[in-house]
Amino acid sequence: MDVEALKSELTFKAVRSSGSGGQHVNKVASKVVLYFNLETSTVFDEDEKKRLKEFFSNRLTKQNVLILNSDESRSQFRNKALVIQRFLALIEESLKEDKERKPTKVPKAVKQKRLDNKRKASEKKANRKPPKID
Repeated sequence: MDVEALKSELTFKAVRSSGSGGQHVNKVASKVVLYFNLETSTVFDEDEKKRLKEFFSNRLTKQNVLILNSDESRSQFRNKALVIQRFLALIEESLKEDKERKPTKVPKAVKQKRLDNKRKASEKKANRKPPKID
């Protein structure tokens, strides 16, 4: 994956952030919104686009645009760096191959231990009952 080419396809928009900051927050646009159009991307092939679409299924707009935002910092520059970092981490996670699970049997010792514990619990409860006198 070519990170520089991917970064060049991103679009950013700075908007006013909510939250603390007093009068200053009403004057500056420190929140950064990242837009990534999956359809027009040239970095990924069709198979990768399909996997990305599946991974981001609930985050994509109808036009297949991914929107992420960051307003953690009061600095626009820092927010831009944070949102890019988060975007790259999500892309990396979505393209990671899942390992195929190899089915295994439960070992005999584990089964035996479970049955022994079950038997001990049963005996403990049976010993709580008053003895039967005939």
